[in-house]
Amino acid sequence: MKLAIIGDFNSSFRPHVTTNDAIEHSTQSLGLQVEADWVSTDYIIDNFNSIIDTYDGFWIAPGSPYKSMTVALDIIKYARLNDIPTLGTCGGFQHMAIEFARNILNIKDAEHAEYDPYASKLVINPLSCAMAGQTLEIELNDKTSKIFEIFGTEKISEKYYCNFGLNPKYQNELNDKGFKIVGTDDLKEVRILELINHPFFIATLFVPQDNSAQGKPHKLINTFLSTVCGRF
Repeated sequence: MKLAIIGDFNSSFRPHVTTNDAIEHSTQSLGLQVEADWVSTDYIIDNFNSIIDTYDGFWIAPGSPYKSMTVALDIIKYARLNDIPTLGTCGGFQHMAIEFARNILNIKDAEHAEYDPYASKLVINPLSCAMAGQTLEIELNDKTSKIFEIFGTEKISEKYYCNFGLNPKYQNELNDKGFKIVGTDDLKEVRILELINHPFFIATLFVPQDNSAQGKPHKLINTFLSTVCGRF
């Protein structure tokens, strides 16, 4: 099976390096055959059709702003509509929320403050408290969710690298339209989104790849890659 990591790889950015490491941890532990390729967003511009024909799953990577936000959103939309397993972490979470806001909530000018800080519809805005480098607790508040099934517990602790998150004013709209809030912080701000009626379409503001280790792969990444390989 082939996995596309959608993002502009930077070897000096820790979450990119740990993404590669985490995939190796899970594939070795589970005995999965997964070929993972980084696919730069500017490459997608002229190769969209070949990319969607080639890959069985998409990991929307940290590290925004992307070179091309538009094509990243196009990939996310395709994956959402065509039941392609998709995991978004950190910046990936942010772009998955924007795609949903634009195409399902019909907020056509939904924006990300990192791209346009003065936009009128900032679906993604600066966090009230910087979280980069912190490990924080998350409450899993939907026991019917895939996330709860994966972790089997009401609280988890995960690491963050981001300074932007979902604007709380849009949380209920996303949730009501099916991009469910399944994990929140102590202020009830969303940290995990999960699309209903999809094999795997999960967005985390945290970076699970930084909580993976050789011999102890991350549960979420295990399940994602197993889904890509057709084991779930």
